[in-house]
Amino acid sequence: MKKAFFKFLAKMNKLLLPSYSKQQLDLSKATKIQMVIIGWRYLVTTNALD
Repeated sequence: MKKAFFKFLAKMNKLLLPSYSKQQLDLSKATKIQMVIIGWRYLVTTNALD
């Protein structure tokens, strides 16, 4: 159940949130909001892959 929920969230992230790796964002110049989005995507992705 938990894994299915995170897989769904991962698909929503891919559709709704920007991909900073495709934009070649420099992490040292990222704003706080961008860092929060990166952290959220990381959390969801790692839980979806478990």
